[in-house]
Amino acid sequence: MMRTIKIFFLIVTISISTQSQETDLSIFKNLIGKEWKAEGKWGDGTIFKQETIFRFDLNNTLVIAKSKGFTDQKQTKYGWRNHGIRKFDTETKTIKFWEFDIFGGVTEGTVTVEGKNLIYQYQYGESLVTDMWEYVNDSTYNFKVGDYVDGKWKQIYLETKFKGGKSKNIRN
Repeated sequence: MMRTIKIFFLIVTISISTQSQETDLSIFKNLIGKEWKAEGKWGDGTIFKQETIFRFDLNNTLVIAKSKGFTDQKQTKYGWRNHGIRKFDTETKTIKFWEFDIFGGVTEGTVTVEGKNLIYQYQYGESLVTDMWEYVNDSTYNFKVGDYVDGKWKQIYLETKFKGGKSKNIRN
């Protein structure tokens, strides 16, 4: 009987731990299983075009993002460009992200949540840059990149929309 009680408590503890880890990344649930597409122009006139798919991995403790975009500086080749990871850090109680690109670079930063909005912040050279996925509805996010301080945009480098449709089962 005592062994049964110990096993029950172990299962409950594991279940609660798994649920809390999943909840910490639950803001991403709406993005999962859809192919998100956006097109626009940067402030300097260059083209922005991106397709991103998100999936949970490792028992919902990671979010994997895989993106297509231009793979050359001349913007003539289009294909797999970035592979990203989002993870809840239990020590700092923040969501951290790493984005690896085809050019050998890595961008790291944090993701904060405002309502249903995702706010990515990272160092780019001397600047602190913000990417915001602003929730409109389950299939649309306004997407902005710029200088975002104290809840206000000081400068916007890119403004477009990500539209989500059913995933075409893109291989990860």
